Amino acid sequence: MAGKGKPVHVVPRDGEWAVVRGGNQRASSLHPTQAEAERVGRPAARADQTEFYLHGTDGRIRKRDSYGNDPNPPRDKR
Repeated sequence: MAGKGKPVHVVPRDGEWAVVRGGNQRASSLHPTQAEAERVGRPAARADQTEFYLHGTDGRIRKRDSYGNDPNPPRDKR
């Protein structure tokens, strides 16, 4: 896990989208759309310098971004 906080996941839950911290069962917040949940979850991951996971309707991870100490940072292209 990168950074200091628990990873942030945006997952489908009972017809809504939940923002959930890694290891927690309870959602931090619920939203009617995935986009709204992402707008809340992504800044939380940035603030805590941790991972952000965006899940699809099937529950599988669609997108992942790291806001912490990335073990494989991009190469400098100079």
